[in-house]
Amino acid sequence: MAAPSAGAQKLEQGVQSEHVLQLQEQLRDLGYFKAGLTGYYGSITKSAVRKFQQAQGLSADGIAGPATLNRLNKKAKAEGETLRQLAKLIHGEARGESFEGQVAVGAVVLNRVQSNAFPSSIPQVIFQKGQFTAIDDGQFNTKPTATSYKAARKALNGVDPTNGALYYYNPKIATSLWSKSRPTLLTIGQHDFTR
Repeated sequence: MAAPSAGAQKLEQGVQSEHVLQLQEQLRDLGYFKAGLTGYYGSITKSAVRKFQQAQGLSADGIAGPATLNRLNKKAKAEGETLRQLAKLIHGEARGESFEGQVAVGAVVLNRVQSNAFPSSIPQVIFQKGQFTAIDDGQFNTKPTATSYKAARKALNGVDPTNGALYYYNPKIATSLWSKSRPTLLTIGQHDFTR
C-alpha cells in the first residue's frame, strides 16, 4: 500500500477509509495507537494522532493533515498488512463471486468490527476461530488478486452492499443448521447474507 500523499490527504474524526487503517498501523508501529485496527477515525485514533503531533512538535489538533502525514511517513513505513489480510480473506472466501459479492464479504468483516458481538479489530475478526472457511481450510494462504485488493479497499472505504450483514453462507454447500435458520437479508451470487 502506498503512503497517502501528504499534500492530498486530510484525515479526521468520522472518516472511514483504507488511509485511516494505514494511519492506525503506522501509529501502532510507533507505539501511539494501542487499540484494534478498524479503518475508522474515532476518538482513540484522534488521541493517538494528537500524541504523535505533540511528540513531533506539530500543532496537536488530532487531525492528520499534510504536515502530520508527511512526518508520519518519514517515521514509519506503510506496510498495509491489514489490507493484505482482508484481500486474502476475500480471495479465499469469494474469488469466484462477482466484484459486488467480493466487496460484500469484506463489508461483513467491517460490520463485525463495529458490532459488540465480535472482536473490535479487522485482524481479530478475520482470525476469530471457526468463523471463516478460508482460514480453516488454508485458502486464506493463496495469493490474492488485484480484484481482491480492489474489493477490500472498496469495503474499507465504506461500501456495504449487504446493508449491515454480519454473516454469510453458501446455501448449496453449508451444513450449519444455525446459519440456515437465520433470516436472509439478500443474496449476492452464491452467498446468502444474514444478521
